[in-house]
Amino acid sequence: MKSTVKIIAAALVLSMIIIGCKKKEEQPVPKTPMQAPMSTPMQTPMPPHGNTGPKVEKKIVVPEGVKAKWNKVKFIIEDKASKKSSEFTVNTGSELNIPNTNLKIAVGEFLPDFRMDESVITSASDAPNNPAVRVEVFENGKSIFKGWLYSKFPAIHPFEHEKYGLVLKEGIKG
Repeated sequence: MKSTVKIIAAALVLSMIIIGCKKKEEQPVPKTPMQAPMSTPMQTPMPPHGNTGPKVEKKIVVPEGVKAKWNKVKFIIEDKASKKSSEFTVNTGSELNIPNTNLKIAVGEFLPDFRMDESVITSASDAPNNPAVRVEVFENGKSIFKGWLYSKFPAIHPFEHEKYGLVLKEGIKG
């Protein structure tokens, strides 16, 4: 009986050795497209802020209550060389030729409580909670800036120029 147990034990040990030492067959490596090296620029750059859809032109809606109350804006123009500032009050929907410069400002819509979603830019109320004005600035007849100026957040999308500064001071009720 002892010899039978020894034979079974030896068979088990031998089978474990054979199974444990059996060379594993290599699995085929799945073929993947070759990736471009990191130093190669991307062929198609990603749009900012994860926006992958086509650019949608936002509709600007000025509520009637806002149109009736807010019809002027006040800008501060700074001459960076002389460090002198001037204030100008301008009607919305009009233009301002800035004296002693080659700059002209086309003043668009004023929104006292600027709000924006995927398709609409509007004013949430007629209170000056987030005042903004849409402008286009021309130098020698060429457009050099087009966007919104915010009086409480002048560093958001600011007008940048080597000689002049332009900020929205406030909206004015008319």
